[in-house]
Amino acid sequence: MALTGRAALLAALGSLPVGIWAPDWTGVLAVDGALAVACACDYALAAPVRRLRLSRSGDTSVRLGETADVTLTVTNPSRRPLRARLRDAWPPSSWQPGTEATASRHSLTVPPGERRRLTTRIRPTRRGDRRADRVTIRSYGPLGLAARQATHQVPWTVRVLPPFTSRKHLPSKLARLRELDGRTSVLTRGEGTEFDSLREYVPGDDTRSIDWRATARQTTVAVRTWRPERDRHILIVLDTGRTSAGRVGDAPRLDSAMDAALLLAALASRAGDRVDLLAYDRRVRASVQGRTSVDLLPSLVNAMAPLEPELVETDARGLTATVLRTAPRRSLVVLLTTLDAAPIEEGLLPVLPQLTQRHTVLVAAVADPHVARMSASRGTTDSVYEAAAAAQAQEERERTADRLRHHGVTVVDATPEGLAPVLSDAYLALKSAGRL
Repeated sequence: MALTGRAALLAALGSLPVGIWAPDWTGVLAVDGALAVACACDYALAAPVRRLRLSRSGDTSVRLGETADVTLTVTNPSRRPLRARLRDAWPPSSWQPGTEATASRHSLTVPPGERRRLTTRIRPTRRGDRRADRVTIRSYGPLGLAARQATHQVPWTVRVLPPFTSRKHLPSKLARLRELDGRTSVLTRGEGTEFDSLREYVPGDDTRSIDWRATARQTTVAVRTWRPERDRHILIVLDTGRTSAGRVGDAPRLDSAMDAALLLAALASRAGDRVDLLAYDRRVRASVQGRTSVDLLPSLVNAMAPLEPELVETDARGLTATVLRTAPRRSLVVLLTTLDAAPIEEGLLPVLPQLTQRHTVLVAAVADPHVARMSASRGTTDSVYEAAAAAQAQEERERTADRLRHHGVTVVDATPEGLAPVLSDAYLALKSAGRL
């Protein structure tokens, strides 16, 4: 039994005449006894809550930052009307701060033998699976003095997908891709290795593209045109080790890497290339292989949604062996990891020749914009020390990138907002140069 504030108020009001006219046990028993009988009757007339039937329906997935509606159906099989307050509990990260109290609590009235639907609107603040917790129902009697209370388990899961904020860059990257393919009025010549067609020579064309046999068969000079390679294999590797847990701005490095991977995958699939995904630290955390261009993005966001950084050092040898097994033929391996000196020099560099011997390797890393701001700060002693520390960190990072380039690796180092478009530009540059 749960007593309401109305019962407490009546008890307080009843104590006034007792204290004035009958300040003894007889007066106390007269007031409190009557109130207790009223509460007992109100409790008995309240609709039973353990016999209620509850079920869920609604959204099962939502992008981070958007809202999802989950419907809870309450069926009252008893012969008494249900007057209740209900709390639909979810994990704290299912709500924006300060909105849980209003979003999770509902008032409802269900006549005997009928049902009602309630909608709980959640807006998660983190990726991953959000599972519904308990549903607590408090059923009030007609006097509002006492209530029955019970808790029901009504399971439901909403998967929170990566937001893919970099999709705003996709139209411009696709336009650049069409230029490379020669499908726009710009007629930019692709520099790939796949022959496309013959056309008449115009001043400014590369003389190495002249087709002398075709020229001999006609009266004009003919040149060969090319298009970027198609049906190449792109393997995107997400490093989910401890370095991916570092926060840059408001999000971990892993989230920025995911966003860049989604833009690259969308662009490469439109370009006719095959894209696979591998998430690894000391074991495979997620893998997406053999998807068509239609199924690729849904498969990637579903695989990425539950990923969280693991606070362990990434096994570079295990990662290399897994990449070589996953991509037995020559591929573009895009490794989204860190440029910190210790993990690269002690982990990746010793095994890097195994990758570069068989594949084209591109390493992409998230840079902290706060370091750049620190390096430009002046005016006080503390600012000068901060600038010196930032300059040292940047120099060490550039030195690590140079060591990777010395092994034939393409390096992309950009801030969280710029990583996705810069990585896509690097892919287009490799594609136009025929290096995939």
